[in-house]
Amino acid sequence: MAESALLLVTTKIGIAVAAETLHHVRSVAKLSENMTLIRNDLELIRAFLKEIGRKNSTDGVTEAWIGQVRRLAYDMEDIVDQFMYVIGKQHQKGSWWSSVKKILKKPQHLFTLGEISTGLEKINRALTHLKQNRDWTQPIVGVGDVFATNYDSQQQLYLPGHDYSISDDELVGFDNNRKILMGSLNLENCLNLQIIALWGMGGIGKSTLVSNVFRNEATNFECHAWVSVSQSYKLDDIWRRMLKEIYSKDKKEFDAEKMTCGELQDKLKELLKTKRYLIILDDVWTAEDFRKIKEVLVDAKLGSRIIITTRSEEVASIAPDDCRIKVEPLEDDDAWRLFCRKAFPCTENHICPLALQECGKLIVGRCDGLPLALVAIGSLLSLKAQNVTEWKLFDGQLIFELHKNENLSRVVKILNLSYKYLPDYLKSCFLYCAMFPEDHMIKRKRLIRLWVAEGFVEQIGNCSLEDVAEGYLTQLVQRSMLHVVKRNSFNRIKCLQMHDLVRELAIFQSSRESFSMTYDDNDGVTQVNPDSRRLSVLQCKNDTEPSMGQCRLRTFTAFSSNMASSALFPSESKYLAVLELSGLPIETIPNSIGELFNLKYLGLDKTNVKILPKSVVKLHNLETLNLQGAECVHLPEGFEKLKKLRHLLIYKWLDRTCSILNFFEPVDPFEGMWSLKDLQTLSAVRSSKVFIVKLANLSQLRILRITGIRSIHCAQLCDSLSKLHQLSVLGIVASNEDEVLQLETLTLSYRLKKFGLSGRISEGTWKSPFFSTNGDVLYEISLRWCQLSENPVPRLSELSNLTAIRLRKAYTGQELTFHPEWFPNVKTLSLYDLPHVNQIYIHEGSLVRLEELRIRNLAELRDTPAGLEHLKSLKGVRFLDMHPDFEKNFPVAKLEHVPKVRCTIRYEEE
Repeated sequence: MAESALLLVTTKIGIAVAAETLHHVRSVAKLSENMTLIRNDLELIRAFLKEIGRKNSTDGVTEAWIGQVRRLAYDMEDIVDQFMYVIGKQHQKGSWWSSVKKILKKPQHLFTLGEISTGLEKINRALTHLKQNRDWTQPIVGVGDVFATNYDSQQQLYLPGHDYSISDDELVGFDNNRKILMGSLNLENCLNLQIIALWGMGGIGKSTLVSNVFRNEATNFECHAWVSVSQSYKLDDIWRRMLKEIYSKDKKEFDAEKMTCGELQDKLKELLKTKRYLIILDDVWTAEDFRKIKEVLVDAKLGSRIIITTRSEEVASIAPDDCRIKVEPLEDDDAWRLFCRKAFPCTENHICPLALQECGKLIVGRCDGLPLALVAIGSLLSLKAQNVTEWKLFDGQLIFELHKNENLSRVVKILNLSYKYLPDYLKSCFLYCAMFPEDHMIKRKRLIRLWVAEGFVEQIGNCSLEDVAEGYLTQLVQRSMLHVVKRNSFNRIKCLQMHDLVRELAIFQSSRESFSMTYDDNDGVTQVNPDSRRLSVLQCKNDTEPSMGQCRLRTFTAFSSNMASSALFPSESKYLAVLELSGLPIETIPNSIGELFNLKYLGLDKTNVKILPKSVVKLHNLETLNLQGAECVHLPEGFEKLKKLRHLLIYKWLDRTCSILNFFEPVDPFEGMWSLKDLQTLSAVRSSKVFIVKLANLSQLRILRITGIRSIHCAQLCDSLSKLHQLSVLGIVASNEDEVLQLETLTLSYRLKKFGLSGRISEGTWKSPFFSTNGDVLYEISLRWCQLSENPVPRLSELSNLTAIRLRKAYTGQELTFHPEWFPNVKTLSLYDLPHVNQIYIHEGSLVRLEELRIRNLAELRDTPAGLEHLKSLKGVRFLDMHPDFEKNFPVAKLEHVPKVRCTIRYEEE
């Protein structure tokens, strides 16, 4: 983890010394030179630490030295932030030299060049000592070398038959995956070499399942071998073990140890081209690893099979879709059964005593369906006294037990391997997710903006930081470190979660590395580590608030609504980059927030904040301001000074049921808003003549929601929108229900993915080329208050890649018909407030992928849509606020195939 801290600070130094103004003043240029020299040393230390990591040297001396490196990296990060603060004054106060003179003369400034120089001298002295003390670690690394090259020792962590393996009669919850795996092995008509992949997080049971099938099916092949790959493999060791296992069946003796890599390769090819073989490659980490190993696995069209287990979705993609198995955590009932079998091995039917059930289910819940943990913890508890006191004590110190109890050490090793072998740039991103509460739905957009604000994301070419960060997120998902809970209609990640046990281990690692800590007085955590860089308050009673006087803090996020308002604004922590208070019942923001010179992210959405203090305009590093759903829609004068702003999300709810045209109040455009050239998200803003003309200046906009549009604005709006080459999400709302939007000339150079149109539209708009030219890109469309007399469905059917359709007061006709082959990709269809619609026909072959159907307040609709029985992919149907006759005609038989069905009736008030 120290490598990640070093990566972050060296990146920051590079940004600092690249500032244009550094060459104007000798004293500042000298500081820049010193920082560059320090960066060079830190880069060498980082390379040295990576070598230590590869050699598995984890002795106490090395760990202590690494801890000193980490603290130095944090100290240096503080100085870089101070330096950037001083540099920033030049942009705010006129000429460079005049601002430097003021800084030098006025000690009341937050930092001075003299203090920065003194700090750099201290860093240099500390670096010198670190480099001298590095010699202490050299003999230890030597021992690590021996261990790292011992393949036989390393692979014992993976091979089947270990102490925690599950016997055949204890396989719980694997029936379906076992059936798929067996079917893939026994494809009688497929003589081609077949690759089968099982993937999922560490400890999920991939190797256990394969081991079970391997023991039962291996004899059906002429030869077979089980090889653990792992991260520390050597190709010749892999081939050597493969050859030994294959020859052991024939009881042939040969000296494989003396064979070269080329000889091993030739021998294996010669052997395997004549036999039907089964090869298990356990724990493959990268596709490149498999590519190298597969060189010897020839396809002689004899029906051979290769089974891969991996934690990576990318590796699993090597296998065909129908031979790719994702292994998921066990369901609650299966998890409980497996735990009881291990915890009560001698009890008839493995029944848990009634007195232990409550505590036992708490422990099982913390394992979150992970078989490795369930088996290990259940086995350990089988040796303990079966009383509530003993089990509660174990539950209360489970994480401690995992790290200190030898019987559980393998669980930690298996889970931590995934973290250990993450690239440095992903480690901080992963640990950051542990700051959210258990089972919290982590939203993609929010997480990405937080990572960017923290400085975790590296600029790559012309890609935006947000695009790079989304790539990071995808990698963590593909490596089974984060789990996707929800995707949007076109399969983009929407919400994620961490596995409970993985989160606990990440919290432990974060605390150990002073990366972050979670404060939860319900769990007895009441002490705040003064060296921690980030603090997340999960639960906090009024009388036990944590002290906020931590000058090193970079992030403060609170989920507890019990904290006093004064504790929510740690102004003593001058270096704060992230202040996340979303969802808390706070009403005011203190003026001292303007002192947080380093603040990049301010989250106040879903709060009761009514007004921002004037000092907010001092936050010149601010990148994200989130006031969605707060009470504040007015920004203080001078807000245009915040030139680094990337995301401005601000609106106030007027009607949470969205039953009126303008159901939220946006921000009014302020003088200079169009000068915020880095702005990517603007949601939402009220239109004005000047703003619409100037809108084209916001060339980086990707998301725009604009309200109050009038007919006289439309021509200029279309012209300005055509110049926004990055725009992918657009929402347009008319000023009132009678205003007719004339958007006939709307054309976009970068075609939209999501489009929302609220208000009446002219006939020319509805028939304009805009809809057809976006047909192969537009995924989601929302039409509200359009009041079309013409049925919109045929026109929408031309948008071939639509995945979501929302119609609300969009159509005044009586009938909606969905013809065969229409909407092949639509997953969500919402039909709200269509007052005259009395018939809906869905022909067979239409909406073939529909998963969610939502119909609300269709006052004249007496019957369910004809053809519902054809929609085999439906997962949920909602009929809300329907006519009383609708309930009488409700055809239960038509919806037997739908897992979730809900129906409510609107009765007229007498």
